[in-house]
Amino acid sequence: MSVSVTIARATAVLAEAGVASARVDAELLAAHVLATTRGRLLLAPDLTEEQHREYASLIAARGSRVPLQHLTGRAAFRHLDLAVGPGVFVPRPETELLVEWGLAWLRGRPDAPTVVDLCAGSGAIALSVATEHPGARVYAVEREPEALAWLRRNAAGHPVTVVAGDVTDPAVLADLDAGVDLVLCNPPYVPLTAAAGLPVEVTGHDPAAAVFGGPDGLDLFPPLLRRVSALLAPGGAVGIEHDDTHGDAVPALMRAAGFERVRLHHDLAGRPRFTTARRAGGWQDGAP
Repeated sequence: MSVSVTIARATAVLAEAGVASARVDAELLAAHVLATTRGRLLLAPDLTEEQHREYASLIAARGSRVPLQHLTGRAAFRHLDLAVGPGVFVPRPETELLVEWGLAWLRGRPDAPTVVDLCAGSGAIALSVATEHPGARVYAVEREPEALAWLRRNAAGHPVTVVAGDVTDPAVLADLDAGVDLVLCNPPYVPLTAAAGLPVEVTGHDPAAAVFGGPDGLDLFPPLLRRVSALLAPGGAVGIEHDDTHGDAVPALMRAAGFERVRLHHDLAGRPRFTTARRAGGWQDGAP
């Protein structure tokens, strides 16, 4: 059976199972089995009998809503190919906007800025900064043991210092207090009240500790902002991702915590996605 026919049948199976990206996922899983890229599938040979069995197993798992990234073991994020799996949050494209903002803010600052990624998970934010802004001193903080294992795996060989600890603990990175140029954070922020509307890929596979932030999604924000304020140097900046229902709440919390130049940013669909601010003092150049 040709690759194209095999993929077409797999697409039908995934569509029947309710997978929104059925064709794309069927192609990506075929590329994974054939050790090629999606763009080269038309040039690929027919699957062997063993590959057919592997592919059928992967399609069945995806049909049961196991995340695609768990099946391939990889997640694309900006220019990175990250190792992911059970126990770590799979990075989303929306977070790339936060990183893009952070990298833009770093341009024109000192050559060796100190950057901290809080709630680092797989290390997507920290590693993006380290690879796209060479010379930055980057720290990635994560508390959960399973996520830490993935973070350390991804950070191996990169100029990122992995720190095991609670992002609200004053003792964590205490030696950097008042000396950090930029803090970026994608914390758990989904309201528990919204759980019923989330896809199975999230509720059944992403770690709850990385997704949910209490009844309204904001439990972590007050202590997190206190820690960020202590870490930042005068004029240092912070960017924090949040739920699209937090367009008013998070900027208000940041102003109440004493931050200046608070600005709400929207994603490509026009939804409130992250908020940035500055600690008073230091640079007076109009950013962020």
